[in-house]
Amino acid sequence: MNGAEKVNGAGAGDGTDAKPAAEDRLYGRGELAEAIRWNEAGLVPAVVQDAATREVLMLAWMNREALTKTLETGETWFWSRSRGKLWHKGETSGNVQKVRRLRYDCDADALLIEAEPAGAACHTGRASCFYRELDLAEGRSLFREEKEDPKAILDKLEALIADRDRTRPEGSYTAYLFEKGLDKILKKVGEEASEVIIAAKNRSQKELRYEAADLVYHLLVLLREQGMRLDEVLKELASRHLKKKGEYPSLAADRQD
Repeated sequence: MNGAEKVNGAGAGDGTDAKPAAEDRLYGRGELAEAIRWNEAGLVPAVVQDAATREVLMLAWMNREALTKTLETGETWFWSRSRGKLWHKGETSGNVQKVRRLRYDCDADALLIEAEPAGAACHTGRASCFYRELDLAEGRSLFREEKEDPKAILDKLEALIADRDRTRPEGSYTAYLFEKGLDKILKKVGEEASEVIIAAKNRSQKELRYEAADLVYHLLVLLREQGMRLDEVLKELASRHLKKKGEYPSLAADRQD
């Protein structure tokens, strides 16, 4: 019997249970700290990502105590290597990060934290610490503001709407919509949808572009009011796309009326 046969036969009929490989094991809250492969300094890198926009916000380090406090409080805590002390993100600035998900990689030697930030993650005041980019085509570095994917505006707009909902600043139209509530938001979505139809009937691309932008904005406000992220809508679109010979599936088959 060769080695492969011995491995495959283990636990198959001898009454024993084969243990899952380390990369397939799942750990509970009380087990995670023991499962993490801390480096020689007792630290593990933690990448923080915006839970709503998926933008990478920062990279920091955690020790056991920081991980424990993060799990206990639901907000990010880290170990400062330069100051040699534990620190609570936002303890002085107010820009705390509420943890929505915590992931660990296949080797359990890196963490990914999806959080809802109350403000800028970077000490420069920028939303993300990763605001500089090497343009591989041009061979020079740029600030991200100089080279932005047009589609990224949806992420930025969603993040801005979420911020306006949380802070409700005076004079903000978005905050006004949240203050007025669902009926007001629904009315605006309906109005903007009608304006899109009229613009299309008028064959005016300028008018259609303007009204479509208004509709997308108000739809994002509605999604926020309903506690739904744009990602969820995009996942629904993806689940329908290319299901059958590249055709977008008809919704008619799903109707029950």
